[in-house]
Amino acid sequence: MSDRPTISPDDSGKAAEYVLGLLPDAEAREMRARLESEPALRDEVLAWERRFATMAEQEVAPVTPPASVEARLVAHLFRDDARSRWQWSGLWRGAAALAMAGLVAVAVLVYIGGPGSRGEPEFTAIIAAEDGGLQLAAALDLDSGQLRVSRQSGSVADGRAQQLWLITGDAAPVSLGLLSAESETQVAVPEPLRALFAGGVLAVSDEPPGGSPTGAPTGDVLAIGVIEEIQA
Repeated sequence: MSDRPTISPDDSGKAAEYVLGLLPDAEAREMRARLESEPALRDEVLAWERRFATMAEQEVAPVTPPASVEARLVAHLFRDDARSRWQWSGLWRGAAALAMAGLVAVAVLVYIGGPGSRGEPEFTAIIAAEDGGLQLAAALDLDSGQLRVSRQSGSVADGRAQQLWLITGDAAPVSLGLLSAESETQVAVPEPLRALFAGGVLAVSDEPPGGSPTGAPTGDVLAIGVIEEIQA
């Protein structure tokens, strides 16, 4: 029999979200304050960290993106910019290296759900920078069109904006809107775009306040992630 103090299901869920950085800023601050005075809650946080580490090591197989995908993305985003092509190539390799840890975040995002959640999402992605300085977990509920983007690490630079793009097939990048500087962004994906998530890629670019003035990425690509379909 375990001698670990009993903890409520609600606090256990919050501990899991805290470990993955899914709590809103106010709730995360409250959780940090509670951890200083509640040993049982600290134990629960440590237990979730161990579970996620085990999940990453034993249950998530690393995936190497095919070279054709990188070439297609470069061609679409930076047709005439050699410097950005070089930066993109490095970013792509770094994002692939982060896939193992990132998929754990997506798994928890899917498991926990959130306010207004109607069930498990059909599409997920980890959108990651080369050095891990920016990492986001995205999950799309196909029926409602709700795309949840959770900021795992990284922030928006002062005086700048981060814009989310959907890239699929031979089509030009389509803007999904600006990302909030807070821990989570909710995006309402129009129905015609939902079908494009299958086999697509999500990317985040650095843009001026208010977003790209041209309808296409104008700044550096900060992070990318291949969209994965969850099989029932």
